[in-house]
Amino acid sequence: MMSAVGKSGAMLEEDPDQTYENVLAEIQSFELPIEATLRSVYDDQPNAHKKFMEKLDACIRNHDKEIEKMCNFHHQGFVDAITELLKVRTDAEKLKVQVTDTNRRFQDAGKEVIVQTEDIIRCRIQQRNITTVVEKLQLCLPVLEMYSKLKEQMSTKRYYSALKTMEQLENVYFPRVSQYRFCQLMIENLPKLREDIKEISMSDLKDFLESIRKHSDKIGETAMKQAQQQKIFTVTLQKQNNVKFGKTMYINDRIPEERNEIVLKHAFEEEDENEEEVLTVQDLVDFSPVYQCLHIYSVLGDEETFENYYRKQRKKQARLVLQPQSNMHETVDGYRRYFTQIVGFFVVEDHILHVTQGLVTRAYTDELWNMALSKIIAVLRAHSSYCTDPDLVLELKNLIVIFADTLQGYGFPVNRLFDLLFEIRDQYNETLLKKWAGVFRDIFEEDNYSPIPIVSEEEYKAIISKFPFQDPDLEKQPFPKKLPMSQSVPHIYIQVKEFIYASLKFSESLHRSSTEIDDMLRKSTNLLLTRTLSSCLLNLIKKPHIGLTELVQIIINTTHLEQACKYLEDFITNITNISQETVHTTRLYGLSTFKDARHAAEGEIYTKLNQKIDEFVQLADYDWTMSEPDGRASGYLMDLINFLRSIFQVFTHLPGKVAQTACMSACQHLSTSLMQMLLDSELKQISMGAVQQFNLDVIQCELFASSEPVPGFQGDTLQLAFIDLRQFEFDTAS
Repeated sequence: MMSAVGKSGAMLEEDPDQTYENVLAEIQSFELPIEATLRSVYDDQPNAHKKFMEKLDACIRNHDKEIEKMCNFHHQGFVDAITELLKVRTDAEKLKVQVTDTNRRFQDAGKEVIVQTEDIIRCRIQQRNITTVVEKLQLCLPVLEMYSKLKEQMSTKRYYSALKTMEQLENVYFPRVSQYRFCQLMIENLPKLREDIKEISMSDLKDFLESIRKHSDKIGETAMKQAQQQKIFTVTLQKQNNVKFGKTMYINDRIPEERNEIVLKHAFEEEDENEEEVLTVQDLVDFSPVYQCLHIYSVLGDEETFENYYRKQRKKQARLVLQPQSNMHETVDGYRRYFTQIVGFFVVEDHILHVTQGLVTRAYTDELWNMALSKIIAVLRAHSSYCTDPDLVLELKNLIVIFADTLQGYGFPVNRLFDLLFEIRDQYNETLLKKWAGVFRDIFEEDNYSPIPIVSEEEYKAIISKFPFQDPDLEKQPFPKKLPMSQSVPHIYIQVKEFIYASLKFSESLHRSSTEIDDMLRKSTNLLLTRTLSSCLLNLIKKPHIGLTELVQIIINTTHLEQACKYLEDFITNITNISQETVHTTRLYGLSTFKDARHAAEGEIYTKLNQKIDEFVQLADYDWTMSEPDGRASGYLMDLINFLRSIFQVFTHLPGKVAQTACMSACQHLSTSLMQMLLDSELKQISMGAVQQFNLDVIQCELFASSEPVPGFQGDTLQLAFIDLRQFEFDTAS
């Protein structure tokens, strides 16, 4: 604007008339603001307003003239136009009437159209609404279908699928219809459904845990049966291989090859039959509640809670399973049920370990097993101590072996169980020793302590097939004849072999070498000989009803049993295939055992012989005041001498030294007893007749001694037993 003002001022300074012309031109052009233009007119020169107004009036007059000229130029045309308009006025009125009529007719005709149009509009609105509803329903239907599917899954207890459906609803379907109220209700209901699923799945898990607790014995029984069948098959196969290569564990009692083939064939047939009936833990237990509960808690992000609960409950069940019944030791069924329950428990845990990820771990199962193993060993050690029946202890051992083999097949360490078996083996041997003590006592009670009569070759062969007896001289003798030992000897020998077999039964399946088994058999046999049999022999020897004849037969029996010990060693060697020349091979102590028994029997012979002499001497009835002797030896003494002769005749079967010692002991005891009569404090005086009668008795004693009742004495050795008596008699007579 300032530039415009400046421009106007400059123009006024040049030429006022020209300047006003320019100002008027600018005002007419409307290119510049009028205010600035007018201000420049009034401000630049004095009387400018007057001059400008003059110019302005002159300009207006010029324009009026031009307008007038123009109006005059167009007036005729305007008149013509008015005339034309007047002409069409009539037509316009007609047209107006026609238009009005037409409009009226159109309005009348349009009323129905309007009604129909409104109906159409209303239908179009309804159609649009229906389309909108359909679109919204199509958007909502998948949500409703999924929610209906969720309800169906809940009703059919497919809870894991239901949780997956919930995830789809929340992540995919609900966002599409979140503006609807029903969707909000569904969203609010999902947490409750999740809690219901957790509670239901946990309830199913509790039912499952209770079920496997009740059926663990069945699971364990099946697992142990399968392990036992596999072991039998393996052992049978090994035996067949041993037969093929000429190797067998039992030499004396070798099983024929044909029988081995039959046994193996039968084992294969049983194996084929069992293959059709093999049951796994999955066949016996439905693990779906565990899998489902695990999946559910995993989906809900609460897997740790489930794992802790499962492990806690299983540990409680483990403690219950490991708690034995108070009378478990009374029957093998008690032990079997105890083992099957434990096996069933750990078979289930092993299955859970391998089919689930993280529910149980190897470290957890190892910890649980170590805890259980300590408890099992303590229980078995306590209850087995009450077992007095060796058959029950052997069955317990077999159960422990099957129990250990079964769990070892599932990867659990069982070395401590086999260590426990060595403790039980000692107890088993003790029960065997007690049992065989009774067997030996029965044999001794039933024995008649007389040489075995043989009337035929068959009887002779039957006896020597059971007892290793060899006597070429006896074999040459005709039948009937007698074996020197009594019937108890072959019975004792057979029972010692049976004991070895019984002891061997416990050593089987203990995974021990032949050397160790050989050592165990020899040690247990030594205990049988040195403790049990020796004790039974000593007790037998001390029994009052055992007379001198029986004692003589016992000495003969022990001699033959001592000789048979080397055959027992060969018997053990044939069983174990361990040579007796091996450095660490234990020797049998039968030699010392039977020697001790013989010495005891010999001592008892001396004692009983002296007691018998005392009984005869007590029958002596000397009349120390008699005037004349009877002319013959006393009756009691003759009876005693006849008894001694018969007894010493029996002693001919004894070793010479034993018979000689017994004879010398008897003569010395008789001499001492007779001397004691003379030294009796109540005897005040003796008549010559009594001395002569006593002398006759002494003469009979000397005659008996000189008759050599037992061969082997040198010179007058036996008569020297009466020399002191003879000297004392002379002193008394004088």
